[in-house]
Amino acid sequence: MNAIIVFCILCVLLVTGKLLRVNLPFIQRLYLPSSVVGGLFGLLLISLFRGHIPNEWVSAMKQLPGFLINVVFASLFLGKSIPAFRKIWNLALPQLCMGQLLAWGQYVLGLGLCGLLLIPCFGVPEAFGNLMEIGFQGGHGTVGGLISSFESFGWSDGIALGYTMATAGMVLGIVIGMMLVNWALRKGVIRYVRTFQDRNLLEQRGIYRLRERPDAGKQTVFCDSIDSLAWHIALIGLAILIGFGMLKGLQALEIKLFPDQTRRIFSGFPLFPLCMIGGLLLQKVLEKFKSSALVDHGQMQRLAGASLDFLVVSAVATIQISVVAANWKPLLVLIVAGTVWSVILVVWLAPRLFKEAWFERAIAEFGQSLGVTATGLLLLRTVDPENKTVAAESFGCKQLLHEPFMGGGLWTALALTLVFTIGWWKLFLISCGALIFWSVLSFLIILKNRRS
Repeated sequence: MNAIIVFCILCVLLVTGKLLRVNLPFIQRLYLPSSVVGGLFGLLLISLFRGHIPNEWVSAMKQLPGFLINVVFASLFLGKSIPAFRKIWNLALPQLCMGQLLAWGQYVLGLGLCGLLLIPCFGVPEAFGNLMEIGFQGGHGTVGGLISSFESFGWSDGIALGYTMATAGMVLGIVIGMMLVNWALRKGVIRYVRTFQDRNLLEQRGIYRLRERPDAGKQTVFCDSIDSLAWHIALIGLAILIGFGMLKGLQALEIKLFPDQTRRIFSGFPLFPLCMIGGLLLQKVLEKFKSSALVDHGQMQRLAGASLDFLVVSAVATIQISVVAANWKPLLVLIVAGTVWSVILVVWLAPRLFKEAWFERAIAEFGQSLGVTATGLLLLRTVDPENKTVAAESFGCKQLLHEPFMGGGLWTALALTLVFTIGWWKLFLISCGALIFWSVLSFLIILKNRRS
């Protein structure tokens, strides 16, 4: 019965979020997703009526993000033809440098500020510095996927703080991102931008015109054999199963190789990055047996999008206000530092790093660095709605190399485990080394651009 009630509550919040976005112009101008609006509305209701809402309902809602993020990551590569590594590398190298600098800079800033300032002044845990990259680049989904890691290492407060960081990042990514767009428009840097006033009333409300409604995916199998949607859901489940088997295998291998170790890396390692690998392996198997045509990436995107909407609304609605209130000062330090870092790279580095369409390519990275991939794509569509520049293609190719590791990928998951096992100082040095590597590579690209 609790499952039915929680599902209905989340549906009510999503519908409420959409209705608020449709009818309130100031929310439309912020471009806030309905899931965030509905989640904030749910957070308000839960805070006001906490004594009247059963705890088991809220607890059930808190468990959903940890499951749904597996669906999102398992579907990333299913139905998607993956180009050769050399082609991706040649096309997306400058874009990859920008993305990596943003991500590793968040680790260096977060861990450095945490170890040198926040721990002495506020007594926060060492993993507090990881929240910058987890919340900004990873977002609500990554925080949900790391619930087991937070809990296994005894820092459950990190869940609420991570969700808060992700919510702040999404809002700031859109608000400051649009401020940067207007700045670039005044400077004459961009030509194809569509401002809020340029959109018709339905676009402002987030509704397609009847004759312009795109397909939500193609059916690949006849429904008398199996419903196409059920088939795609089953494939996602198979990818999750492969990831689950990999995780259990790694945990067993670690116990066998290091039987006397007390703090184990893979005991608190999350499942979702391995689900991504499971989906990639499954896609390769389908291609090997010439069955990849049975999978439509459009349907996979819709399933991932639906999961992400339910994930965000449940995550935002169940943020523990008391935990945030007790840590608002160190959290604010991370939010400000991470935002300033992203703005500096857009304004100073991007014009030197990219030979063409520098702002379009940079604003997509800015959006992702603060508010996950969806925010980056939203800002990119604002400045290049018809994909007349190389930005969309470059950003998409870069994601194939970036997402498996950063912003919710393998390194994001591993770094949280490492900070609890080897400490913030060693992880800080690793992050500095990575930041230096990508800085040198970016400098070489800038020199090459100047010569040409």
